Amino acid sequence: MIPIHIGNLYFPFTNSSLFMLLTIGLVLLLAHFVTLNGGHSVPNAWQSFAEMIHDFVPNLVNEQISGASSVKQRFFPLIYVTFTFSSFRNPIGMIPYSFTVTSHSIITPGLSFSLFIGITIVGFQTHGLHFFSFSLPQGVPLPLAPFSVLLEPISYCFRALSLGIRLFANMMAGHSSVKILSGFARTMLSMGGIPYLAQLAPFFIVFASTGSELGVAIPQAYVSTILPCIYPNDAINLH
Repeated sequence: MIPIHIGNLYFPFTNSSLFMLLTIGLVLLLAHFVTLNGGHSVPNAWQSFAEMIHDFVPNLVNEQISGASSVKQRFFPLIYVTFTFSSFRNPIGMIPYSFTVTSHSIITPGLSFSLFIGITIVGFQTHGLHFFSFSLPQGVPLPLAPFSVLLEPISYCFRALSLGIRLFANMMAGHSSVKILSGFARTMLSMGGIPYLAQLAPFFIVFASTGSELGVAIPQAYVSTILPCIYPNDAINLH
């Protein structure tokens, strides 16, 4: 959309950038109207929605991260921003002629790698080089210890990739099915005659698949939030 050159580097402002800014803008707009004039003593629908999110995230943090309350609260802003951003950006992709940021394989791994690197830094800050002890869990039989030392770091590093691919694959698969069924219904509609009546079947299927996509968008926000809750727990408490 807007080409930006800095020396030999190319940083274009793309539709992904635009819709991520729109998502952040909607979240900030909601927070602004909810907290305007200190909020309402009797909350309206929007304030109830914001308070529900604010109550849900601390419960999630307390359930998934063990340890002192002060340690848990350090991660509350990260988890809160991750959940609100995910829960807004996924449904936005269902608006006609909009853009689904999370259906692009460059965006979701970028976000997951950012979380992974940050949590790994927290692990090293907390434990130092003892952080590498996660590769040998307690109770592993001695004959299996060499395999554990090799496999656990690989499994740990794949967390960054799996978190991004899971979100990308679910959003892309659902959007592709809706696109195919919509094109099929439109083709039958343009044919007229008996196929014109028969197009009602794929038309209803499109409605059903759109509803299921909306049902997938929110759970995917939950999944992409609960995993960044589990990862800090492993970084702080190891095994």
